Amino acid sequence: MALQSIKRMALALLVCGVGFSSVDAAEPIRVGAVLPFSGGVELYGQQAKLGLDLAAKEINAAGGVLGRPVEVIYADDKTRPPSAEAAMRKLIGDGVVAVVGPITSANLNAVVPIAESSKTPLLYATNYEGGKCSRYVFSFSTVPNQDMGQLLPYMNHAFGNTYFLLGADRVWPHQMFDIAKPLIEKLGGKIVGTQYTLGTETDFSPLIAQVAAAKPKVLLFALKGDGIDFIRQADEKGLFKETTVAFLGLSEIDLGIFRGKGQNMHTAVPSIATSDDPAMKAFVGKVRAQGGADVLVSNYVMTHYNTLIALKAAIEKAGKVDREAIIDAMAGLVFASPTGPVTIDQNHYATMNMLIARTQGNELVTVRALGQIAPQPGCKLADR
Repeated sequence: MALQSIKRMALALLVCGVGFSSVDAAEPIRVGAVLPFSGGVELYGQQAKLGLDLAAKEINAAGGVLGRPVEVIYADDKTRPPSAEAAMRKLIGDGVVAVVGPITSANLNAVVPIAESSKTPLLYATNYEGGKCSRYVFSFSTVPNQDMGQLLPYMNHAFGNTYFLLGADRVWPHQMFDIAKPLIEKLGGKIVGTQYTLGTETDFSPLIAQVAAAKPKVLLFALKGDGIDFIRQADEKGLFKETTVAFLGLSEIDLGIFRGKGQNMHTAVPSIATSDDPAMKAFVGKVRAQGGADVLVSNYVMTHYNTLIALKAAIEKAGKVDREAIIDAMAGLVFASPTGPVTIDQNHYATMNMLIARTQGNELVTVRALGQIAPQPGCKLADR
């Protein structure tokens, strides 16, 4: 009798769903993430993971995607292209339906051919120089007309029209400055100097003196990671009394490194943690509830969160978990994000809300809301 009672109880629990989740039992939809967790830019990888983990948690709590849970599989690209290639191949071999990442342009260039040859959607959520369109690549962050194209006219009007361009000797700064030069010329501005660092500098005094001698009103800055000490040293030497920084790619994760220096630097971003918008405030609260009350919440968290939200919407639109069907469904997709609606256009770039912000203490604060800015990626898919 006791055995029969146990069997009947177990059957009742299964029928009623008590203690049993059909979503948990279903085969997961695996999504890969090629991100830096070592090698120099791991802060950005950690920010991306915060967004992806939150999105997966919310999606699964709401029933998953077509009744299946989402599982994110992480791989460290070590901030090196060969490691990114190896990580990408490993994830594809593990049967992921799409890959999110990486962070750096060099690693992106390394993994795009693998995404294309394996016909795997690659969801890139870092600010991007653009210029490349591929059926298998989607951009979820800004391209130059959305950030620099909005920032330079503001700086030109507010602070002056002479510019010094300072960046790291890497892919992204070179390409961004190539785009900046005609924009500055169109604004009636003048470039009074351009310099690239090698990444080996520790004392920036000679470079600070070079910038000061050129007397620019605006320092267009694309120097992160190993060169970010320039800001502290330049501030201490008084460079920013007459020159204002237009900082490309600035986010909350950089601010602590300045140790209170570099106030009133300006940038253009798709989100900031100090936003008064209720939806963004709620998003920041959820991230901190998950990651800790003191965790930084940059736009990298938001854009990577968006990749999974969009992937879920594309799979549901397609009605099946199929890479080619997902790609077709993603083009033209409109989905809700913490900062408002995001539209993935036919060239696989994102229209999103943008704003100009400035540094204040250890935060970014809003200077001007720009509304929805459509991308101009400088390329077009041949089959669209």
